[in-house]
Amino acid sequence: MKHLSKFFVVALLVLGFNNLQAQDENNPWQVSFGVNAIDVYPTDDSSTSINLPPYETGTLFSEYFNANDHWNILPSISYIAVSRYIGDGFSIGARGSLNRIENLGDVRVDDVSHFAVDGTIKYNIFQNTKLDPFVEVGGGYTWVDEIGAGTVNGGIGVNYWFTDNIGVVLQTQYKHAFEDYGVKHFQHLGGLNIRFGGTDTDGDGIYDRDDACPEVAGLEAFNGCPDSDGDGIEDGKDSCPDQAGSKEMNGCPDSDGDGIADKDDACPNEAGIAALAGCPDADGDGIADGQDQCPNEAGPAENNGCPWPDSDGDTVLDKDDQCPQVAGTVANNGCPEVTEEVQKQLNDYARTILFDTGKSSIKAESTSVMVDIIQILNEYPNAKFTVEGHTDSVGSAKLNQSLSEKRANSVRDFLIGKGIGSDRLTAIGYGEEKPIATNNTRAGRTQNRRVEINLIK
Repeated sequence: MKHLSKFFVVALLVLGFNNLQAQDENNPWQVSFGVNAIDVYPTDDSSTSINLPPYETGTLFSEYFNANDHWNILPSISYIAVSRYIGDGFSIGARGSLNRIENLGDVRVDDVSHFAVDGTIKYNIFQNTKLDPFVEVGGGYTWVDEIGAGTVNGGIGVNYWFTDNIGVVLQTQYKHAFEDYGVKHFQHLGGLNIRFGGTDTDGDGIYDRDDACPEVAGLEAFNGCPDSDGDGIEDGKDSCPDQAGSKEMNGCPDSDGDGIADKDDACPNEAGIAALAGCPDADGDGIADGQDQCPNEAGPAENNGCPWPDSDGDTVLDKDDQCPQVAGTVANNGCPEVTEEVQKQLNDYARTILFDTGKSSIKAESTSVMVDIIQILNEYPNAKFTVEGHTDSVGSAKLNQSLSEKRANSVRDFLIGKGIGSDRLTAIGYGEEKPIATNNTRAGRTQNRRVEINLIK
């Protein structure tokens, strides 16, 4: 049993010092030192251990707080402990203590030494609090008057932390001896705690465990993350970490105060609107002033922000006006409409066109009439017309048809030669099919030999 106890103590010490886990909490190391008190009275141990005189005992907790009669205390530092946090509230460690027993129960003795080395497993009930209660179990070896015995230990205690690193501890534990000659007893401890060993990679005073940015020096207010531009917004949440800005702009500046961050503002020094990437639109036409050729007059994008002109003032915009230089009607796409009066006048002129007898050549005396016709056609630049040739019934129908076609084409060609668009004129010959008077009289036949110019509707 004695060898087993020694092996147990050594094993705990090895665990405490050689197989500690890697750091994973702030200040994982803790050193404690102070005074300890040994109380062998309330242990219900009636043996006469280690050749000491018999001593009176009570039940386990009888006279537990009778420090005057039963506690043995050295007036100096009498214990030192070291432990290492391993996670989830658990720490393992080792503790050494010494004392001198003068009160053996109710018996007074002289110069009985007490030495103990213990391994500990501690569980802190609340972590990261000033008031820090814990429970502890472990085992070790205790020498009383140079005779040793293995013990198994269990106790409770409480730490109080003044700072992250400095605190005090009060603890009590029961140490039960394995061997029959061992002394069962309570050991009470009170002392100073010092915690250390936390890692601060970036040197900002915030341990890596609590540092959201452990590789970059930062501020405590931001859990160790930096605020490079000093605008009160940590870099990780700052859309412009190198330029001071506002929370409303996610840390970016807004130089023109238009509610659009400079980084997203195409016109950062001129207040504008979001729809135009922060640029102004003075005339409200939806085109940024910088791209608007008429920034003070609303106009469509198709015309570079300028209003469409209406050159002839007929209320039909030039872009839709087929006759932009001549006033017309909306119904006729901005062009003037050929009225019945104009149509009559046009045919009055056309019917006076004279041809050489039996031919399609226009006589010179008809030139003035042709000029009048041209003037009328020019007044209606988008209107299209048919040039129709007619004859009387003298001669064969086949010859008359051919002659009418030739005379119609002769007039068309003349007009085209004077600038009338060829796409506006169509020549048709009707021969003797459409008389407007009788062919039985000379006067009637004269009326039937004619050219008409009619509007294509």
